[in-house]
Amino acid sequence: MKDKQPVNSSLVVKLPIIVAISVVGGMLIGANFFGGQSKMSNISRGVNKFREILSLVETSYVDSVNTDTLVDFSIKKMLEKLDPHTAYFGTEEAAMARTQLESGFDGIGIEYNLFNDTVYVMSAMPGGPAELVGIRSGDMLVAADGASLVGPKVNSNVIFNKLRGKRGTEVKVEILRHGESSPHTYTVTRDRIPTFSVSAGYMVDNQTAYIKIDRFMESTYQEFRNILTILKNQGAKRLMLDLRGNPGGYKDRAEKIVDELLGGDKMIVYTDGKGTQYDSKTMTKFDGIFEKGAVMVLIDENSASASEIVAGALQDNDRALIVGRRSFGKGLVQMPVSLSDGSELRLTISRYYTPSGRSIQKPYLLGHEEEYDKDYDDRIKRGELFNSDSIKFNEKLKYRTTGGRIVYGGGGITPDVFVGRDTTYYTKYISDLWGKNIIREIALDYANSHQNELSKQSFKDFNKQFMVSDEMLATLKDLAKQTKVKHNEKEYQRSLPYIKAQIKAYIARNVWSKKTINNGLNNEYYQVMSTTDETFQKALRSFEKAEKLARGELVETLSHSLKR
Repeated sequence: MKDKQPVNSSLVVKLPIIVAISVVGGMLIGANFFGGQSKMSNISRGVNKFREILSLVETSYVDSVNTDTLVDFSIKKMLEKLDPHTAYFGTEEAAMARTQLESGFDGIGIEYNLFNDTVYVMSAMPGGPAELVGIRSGDMLVAADGASLVGPKVNSNVIFNKLRGKRGTEVKVEILRHGESSPHTYTVTRDRIPTFSVSAGYMVDNQTAYIKIDRFMESTYQEFRNILTILKNQGAKRLMLDLRGNPGGYKDRAEKIVDELLGGDKMIVYTDGKGTQYDSKTMTKFDGIFEKGAVMVLIDENSASASEIVAGALQDNDRALIVGRRSFGKGLVQMPVSLSDGSELRLTISRYYTPSGRSIQKPYLLGHEEEYDKDYDDRIKRGELFNSDSIKFNEKLKYRTTGGRIVYGGGGITPDVFVGRDTTYYTKYISDLWGKNIIREIALDYANSHQNELSKQSFKDFNKQFMVSDEMLATLKDLAKQTKVKHNEKEYQRSLPYIKAQIKAYIARNVWSKKTINNGLNNEYYQVMSTTDETFQKALRSFEKAEKLARGELVETLSHSLKR
């Protein structure tokens, strides 16, 4: 039995966090220091009650307990009673979440593929720490600082923990090279590795630029502006901006990107919170580099938050044609609050509205996060991802763009041109291939073994002439069998065009568009995949409508056509 002890440092360390959350929550959710004494008194009583219970658990509960874990759990359960996007991150979670929006991280600079319980180096960043010591694509990473990186227990978290670390520190890695029996050992000094949020930026034809943004990070605006400037100098007169799958990020980066495309004194977005402390209105501020010329924005059900700010601002100002499927529907703004132990509270402080006055936030009930998370499944059941006729509008939430086009609030941005989700190629067989990373492994092996002959030709010639051979497909089937992926001929034939496109695209990526320290673009991969991308192809065919908008002419929207 554990001896009774006074409340120790574990609780002392955590108590300021509880108080901080309570105080910040009280300030932002309703109480204030001027006239809010009764509410602050309620907060004090709540903190005292929690402190009393936690002290009793720590000193008198029959079994040993971890008070840190209890506090973290209680905070998370408390926040579940609020909206679906207010959240608490423990110290490690907060650090990982922050790195997703930073412009770089400290590590050794490799991209890897985890295949059949083995870590393969897909590429070593040119000029990065791993490349400088001699590590190259195709190498098998078998150990780091004496810890094995082979076997079923190895996953991305294990790999991150071993390879990432403070710049200037060293990690000893063991690699096995194809065709060699003895491993090589390298001592790699970690350094700052840049990360990029714009994954593609190229000319589709002599007048159409394509830019894909994966998320809105610290560096996103500058990346976007640099690439758009280059493409404009190459003759771009119209722009396809791809925000599909983009979960959002920094609001101000999204606003600046809109400002580059939207001329005049126009509203981009406004926010409304409790009181006026977190109310704001963002207008265009400067002359953008692409204020004239047709703009197309691609979105889908996974485009959220900052992505919806961009799409909503450009749609409401009749500046861009929106193509794809209804976006996620996140119209709540979170303020990150760093707590004393490195953990973080992300507290919802306001709602944002598009220029026409639309709230893009989809409906939710406080404390019913499970129902909120089922929205995606509900869209599938209603057929909304496949057929525009299944989209339902709330007539009470009807708004108009600056030119008079009808748009709707109530959850997400509805596209002007609908493109149903393509499931023709999707089967359990290809899902299993993805899960085992087999397609990427086939492409990596082919690229490495044919590097010399492939690098002698241009990507343009490769893209025009290269065909995935029957021999490569036979190898794919053999690898699938080795990794216990059961072959299904009917599913295989159904997925075959997509399988071939993926293999070809990854070969191109490994040979011509390895992520470089300079820009991080994967143009060749996206150029290959665009041939099977129905949203991309339909957007390309719809530029006439976007050009009408650019000339100040109005076009029929999806919502118009559904109401006729």
